[in-house]
Amino acid sequence: LEMELFGIEAGREGVGSEGKTGNYEKAHGGTLFLDEIADMPLETQGKIVRVLQDQTFLRVGGEQPVSVDVRIISSSNRNLTDEMVAGRFREDLFFRLSVVPIQIPPLKKRSEDIPAMAGYFMEKSAEISGMATREIGDDAMITLQKYEWPGNVRQLKNVVDWLLIMAPGEVGDKIRTDMLPPEICGKAPAALQLGVGEDVMSLPLRDARESFEKEYLTAQITRFNGNISRTAEFIGMERSALHRKLKSLGVHYGEKGWSEGEASSDKKKSSDNVAGKSQ
Repeated sequence: LEMELFGIEAGREGVGSEGKTGNYEKAHGGTLFLDEIADMPLETQGKIVRVLQDQTFLRVGGEQPVSVDVRIISSSNRNLTDEMVAGRFREDLFFRLSVVPIQIPPLKKRSEDIPAMAGYFMEKSAEISGMATREIGDDAMITLQKYEWPGNVRQLKNVVDWLLIMAPGEVGDKIRTDMLPPEICGKAPAALQLGVGEDVMSLPLRDARESFEKEYLTAQITRFNGNISRTAEFIGMERSALHRKLKSLGVHYGEKGWSEGEASSDKKKSSDNVAGKSQ
């Protein structure tokens, strides 16, 4: 790690041996991104503190200080305060880096970003592999938005890579919920499983239509994170008509859990939120 960061002094392995320019030196005059900085050994953390303080470092095997002017951006998926208490992260490094701290919510708390990110990853994966892109269908996208994503954005990228290679069907076929990896497909909201099964086939037409409408509307509300206005606009209904339909189908709304931002900004819009489980 230190060789990658600070480089290797020429002649370290013997007369005539070549040196290596480290990432710090390469980033001179620019920005260096240190990913998962909490994984660095304490000794390396100490050396980074000295670079941040003095703007100089020694190459591995070197004795001549190298001056650099580098801006550092670092990231970690751990709680660095807890890491400091446990003695795994240096307090002086924490305060050196915490000039402009940015808290990025986990992917499950910003599901509205998933369609754009999935599209980006699909384009990149197709470009690298030389394959044609696949379109992710609405039902599959809703399932991706409702998944917990314990592996965060990296897991989403891996899933999109997997879909490009493993999803069945032709290039022009949309990726459906049942084509998603088993660990995701198995946790799809029940409202998205709209296949005509024995339960529906045994119902009279009126009851079957009501069952379908309830599942369809619940799926659409899930898609728009409980925002009734957006749901009504998408399905082509007046908002008041959608409220009446939801009430007649026994889908309760006006409770916390779907679109808290809209409700908190205007109490009069609290009825615009449909009851559901926050992801």
